[in-house]
Amino acid sequence: MDLLELMKRRYSVRQLSDKKVEKEKVELILSAGRLAPTAVNFQPQRILVLESEQSLEKLKNCTRYHFNAPLAMIVCYDNTVSWKRSYDNKDMGEVDASIVTTQMMLEIANLGLGSTWVGHFDPDAVVKEFELPENIIPVAILPIGYPSEDSIPNQRHYERLDKEETVKFL
Repeated sequence: MDLLELMKRRYSVRQLSDKKVEKEKVELILSAGRLAPTAVNFQPQRILVLESEQSLEKLKNCTRYHFNAPLAMIVCYDNTVSWKRSYDNKDMGEVDASIVTTQMMLEIANLGLGSTWVGHFDPDAVVKEFELPENIIPVAILPIGYPSEDSIPNQRHYERLDKEETVKFL
């Protein structure tokens, strides 16, 4: 399948089966993240892989959008490593972590798994539950698993603004 077709077919999966994700697939997802471009190639991403019952229970204290996934990844960045833009000192760590997350989501879909980008979480709870040092900043949570049999795209999934509303040729 070509990349655009994969992007069209991928959707936010919020209904997951309890089937465990194989280690080989976890490694492929992580590889997709490692291949992501980052500012100045500083690679500030730090990824927590939650696969134990204990860590998945801790996740439930951070967000209600865990979907009882058998696997989850919390994508963070290290703000002591991330590149800062010289003009305004803008920290590009969140951008880098977002690119990493996107590439991992595409590989998740490519492997026949499902996920959704969870941005609705309590970052302080993530820091506390997973004992993160202050330089590690959580950006996104990916609950990951096999889509349940009744999983379907949200009714708004296929809605897209006209190109003229989002693109300006100069």
